[in-house]
Amino acid sequence: MDRGERDEILLRIMGTPDPRQIDGIGGAHPLTSKVAVVGADREGHGDIEYLFLQLGVDEVMVTDRQYCGNILAGVAPFAVERGLVKADGEQAMISIHMLNFDSYATATFPIAQGGAVYVGEQAISGVSGTAAPIRLEFEGLAGSTTGALLPSGRITDEVEGVTCT
Repeated sequence: MDRGERDEILLRIMGTPDPRQIDGIGGAHPLTSKVAVVGADREGHGDIEYLFLQLGVDEVMVTDRQYCGNILAGVAPFAVERGLVKADGEQAMISIHMLNFDSYATATFPIAQGGAVYVGEQAISGVSGTAAPIRLEFEGLAGSTTGALLPSGRITDEVEGVTCT
């Protein structure tokens, strides 16, 4: 499927453009109008590949120019559940080829009876509820958006009186 056809289908599924997204599954907010395209890694360097797409809400837009760590955390358990990757033992380690910037992450999470475990006590500040932990380790990500680990070339900069990196 070419990119234009893919984007047209996704826009219809999400209900874009419409500020309410009333005729789609989008949540009428950029935080809830995201898509993960997941499949076996065609290049064979990882277990799966993942493309993150951000859709507009009230404008026709599909972009792959950023990441989403929350969605990334869900793609490895999804791949196990859908049979894209087999998982045995008590813990899965799934290598994810992140297509947006041609980099890799490894997701480690508990499994039982070949499936992901979702119940647990891990909490994230600002997110309601708890769940099983999913650890993400990144490889080859530094500078993928800005071109350098430290875009200014300095370890710290001062921005409006605040020292930051």
